[in-house]
Amino acid sequence: MPDYRQIVARFPGPWYIVYMYEFKTRGTCSTAIHFEIRDGKVYSVSFDDGCDGNLKALSIMAEGMETTELVRKLKGIHCGNRSTSCGDQFARALEHYGSAARTG
Repeated sequence: MPDYRQIVARFPGPWYIVYMYEFKTRGTCSTAIHFEIRDGKVYSVSFDDGCDGNLKALSIMAEGMETTELVRKLKGIHCGNRSTSCGDQFARALEHYGSAARTG
């Protein structure tokens, strides 16, 4: 099971909590995905390692999208002969976030 970590950050000013998530990937060139979720939408997506241009594009396109829509679009994508991809791993991370949020 990939490693999953929730990072809580507090900022000065109007008090709010930002939940940053880190998901350790498996079977891809990227090694981790970092993202924030607010009101069911994804923000501040970044990948460690992997195909720089493609992952920058994915991060920009994912900005502000609903988590459910991203999972629907990215889940099951393969990279070459691998059984997963960075997009698929991101979908798994978002699914994992959803189950973690439901269980507390």
